[in-house]
Amino acid sequence: MLIGVPCEIKDHEYRVGMIPGTVKELVTNNHQVLIEQDAGLGAGFTNDDYLKVGASVVEDVDKIFATADMIVKVKEPQAGERKKLRADQLLFTYLHLAPDTDQTADLIESKAVCIAYETITSPHGGLPLLAPMSEVAGRLAVQAGSHCLERAAGGRGVLLGGVAGTGHGKVVILGAGIVGINAATIALGMGAHVVLLDNSVDALRRAEARFGNGVETVFSNAANLERHLIDADLVIGGVLIPGAVTPKLVTTEMVKEMGKGSVVVDVAIDQGGCIATSHPTTHSEPTFVVDEVVHYCVANMPSMVARTSAIALNNATLPYILRLAQKGYKQALTEDPHFAEGLNVHHGQITYKAVAEAQDLPYTDKRKILIN
Repeated sequence: MLIGVPCEIKDHEYRVGMIPGTVKELVTNNHQVLIEQDAGLGAGFTNDDYLKVGASVVEDVDKIFATADMIVKVKEPQAGERKKLRADQLLFTYLHLAPDTDQTADLIESKAVCIAYETITSPHGGLPLLAPMSEVAGRLAVQAGSHCLERAAGGRGVLLGGVAGTGHGKVVILGAGIVGINAATIALGMGAHVVLLDNSVDALRRAEARFGNGVETVFSNAANLERHLIDADLVIGGVLIPGAVTPKLVTTEMVKEMGKGSVVVDVAIDQGGCIATSHPTTHSEPTFVVDEVVHYCVANMPSMVARTSAIALNNATLPYILRLAQKGYKQALTEDPHFAEGLNVHHGQITYKAVAEAQDLPYTDKRKILIN
């Protein structure tokens, strides 16, 4: 198979769809890889690094889209890239389609076969290709939020760990999944008072088993949310419903009650966000203020640490890329129903139910497609 890897063109996106180690595995298995010139530089990989493992480095991105059987990316294709997709071409990347009507319409029009990292499931539960970036984003959320709390950044001037005689900053984390657990790990390490909310008692039990008395676990309901948000210094939204639009757990009224100069970091923003006042931002302009509360809502947070993120992502995606290349998408997805959950758009049809429901579009059962 001929596999193409274009440069990421989303604002300040420095990750790359395939690192040299991944390319070497594919070349060893008799596949060809076209990588756009300088695609790996943001993550610390040079053109020579790719040439040494057998990739072809090309200047013309149009050639990649025009000839590759499969396009491997990190972030969702931008508008210009979507126009380059061909019917029957495989697209393998993060899509986050539910809140993105423009992207969905373009992918339908392209007639491409679009497989989303974030909806592939695991036999053991969880989302194996979303997990590594959730780990990174959860850890970065505290780092970014701590910076936003600095007075020069618009925050209230609170050091999360405090010093003797000053008290500790309060970090409220919504969701005890991978984002939440990793955020709690970093916040706790910084010396903050950490409150972790979830509506799953089992998830809270797992958090208690991990952190002991270091983290306060609270069942998530409106009353408990309001009680803890009022005096929070930093709120991190890490709620996820796979493939669907994230519910708005924090209402506009709740944000109004938060303290002046407090900070919210909405990690769920690429699925619509779990805070009513959130909207997507970029690394160029990462924050905005609503009701004197600083909002950080960058949709590609892991790009801040592009090398770590690209390696972690490729560790997870490599086996799936190999299967698609070796077997073709129909056989690969038919043999593994968990892999098949990644199929979101197929030849102009929406094949992921949560996306169809979010946008009130017709839904086609992927099983009917794969058996034909």
